Order: sequence, then C-alpha cells, then structure tokens
Amino acid sequence: MFDIVTYGDPVLTQKAEDVTSFGSELEQIVADMHAAMRLDHGIGLAAPQVGISKRIFIVGLEDEPLRVFINPVITGMSKETSEYEEGCLSFPGLYFNVVRPAAVEIEAYDIKGKKFQLKADGLLARVIQHEYDHLEGILFIDRISPVKRARALAHYHRMLKM
Repeated sequence: MFDIVTYGDPVLTQKAEDVTSFGSELEQIVADMHAAMRLDHGIGLAAPQVGISKRIFIVGLEDEPLRVFINPVITGMSKETSEYEEGCLSFPGLYFNVVRPAAVEIEAYDIKGKKFQLKADGLLARVIQHEYDHLEGILFIDRISPVKRARALAHYHRMLKM
C-alpha cells in the first residue's frame, strides 16, 4: 500500500506521464491506490498523490464499483457550472468551495487496456475533474482566488505545526 503524498512534494505539480504498459504491475498499483484511498476515506485518488507520475486515477463513490481511468482525456465540459465544497487527500483538513463545470465527457482506458467513454454529472463529474487536474499538475487550491489560496496555505501550514 502507498502513503499519500502531501502538498509541497514536487510530484503534485508536475504533468503525469502516459501509461505505456498494461498488466500485473499496473493492476498492483491500482489495488494499492485503492487501499490507500479507502484507508484515508477518500472518494478519488490520482497516481501523483502516491508519488507515481503516471496518468492513472481512481474514483470510488459510495455504493458504486471502483472506476479506473488510465490515460484519460476530457473531451467535453458543460457550460453550466456548479459550486461544491472540495477537499483533497494531499491537503488533509483543508476544504474550499470550488466552481467547476457541472458535467464532463471523458475517454480513458480501463485496467485491462480497453478504451471507454463516459458522460458524467454531479459528484462523479466533480471527482473526475479534481483527479484529472492532479494528472495535469493542478491542485484544487489553484481553482480558488489568489487571496483565498494564500489564506488556505497559511492555514494549512499552521495546521501542520500543531
């Protein structure tokens, strides 16, 4: 199982690399990511959050099977937006309202290397966008105003010193 990487680790702000090989090693990475996500009570986790700069993320919403996205590409976003409080396993204890498109379309590969397309809205769309951002080196605090971001980081650093 992996430990979650927290803010300050450079892997979180780097664009992740494509997965080029499907097989048992990838399956083990996904299994270990799933265990780490569940241990920290998350609903999504991207590979950079466990120190692996690969284009992999998982989504595990309550009462739904685990969804695995390999080399995802967001192919469409709604013009309609929604605002919702987000947290991030790489920023434990930090929560902020983030505005995102209300719906997305995404193409990706599953754990076996089969390509699929998905249209999502609601919480699933939000988690997909949040985790996709991690693959692009974008953090959820990058989606809030500079003033709120500065306050958030100051608060986060104070929490770490406690």
